[in-house]
Amino acid sequence: MDTAPGSLIVIVLLVAALFFGFRWLVRSASKYRGSRIVTCPETRSATIVEVDALHASLTSIVGAPDIRLQDCSRWPMKKQCGQECLTELDVAPDRCLVSGVLMRWYRGKECVFCSICFPEIQWSDHRPAVRSPEGRLLTWNEVSLEQLPQVLETYLPVCWNCYIAQTFRLEHPDLVVFRPWQKDIHGDPDGSSVSRHP
Repeated sequence: MDTAPGSLIVIVLLVAALFFGFRWLVRSASKYRGSRIVTCPETRSATIVEVDALHASLTSIVGAPDIRLQDCSRWPMKKQCGQECLTELDVAPDRCLVSGVLMRWYRGKECVFCSICFPEIQWSDHRPAVRSPEGRLLTWNEVSLEQLPQVLETYLPVCWNCYIAQTFRLEHPDLVVFRPWQKDIHGDPDGSSVSRHP
């Protein structure tokens, strides 16, 4: 009879330990999760890598985490590399996150349509977009990680408001009236030669 309450206490403690252990594991793994941009020591160009988050969080239980790559944009051809690029992640892992790279890219830039300077980017809603050299508007969901370095070099920033307005204009041209004289805007309706005069 005395074993029943003791067994119940052991089960409760075991469930609590499992719950808090799993919670800690998820939090620890989220620190290493995500695609990151690093400079490949071999090619000296930007490369997209992904850290093995589960391995890093499990090894951090007993000491310093063992950080290794789970994926790289140069794999499978160069899978046997020495992974020297990991030194960048050890120094500043947060700086290499793709979202951090995009936030730094938008900082100080102006929207190609309205010339408004970008404030702090909120990735949960009202995400900015980009405009290709051909004039096509893209959200970041439409850009693959492999295209990211090229997009950052050749595309132009577009604020969320202009992305919504221009997308609507392209999808429903019969519902849009372009009146540039009201805002002192000079150029074509697509914003290709837009300029504002004070």
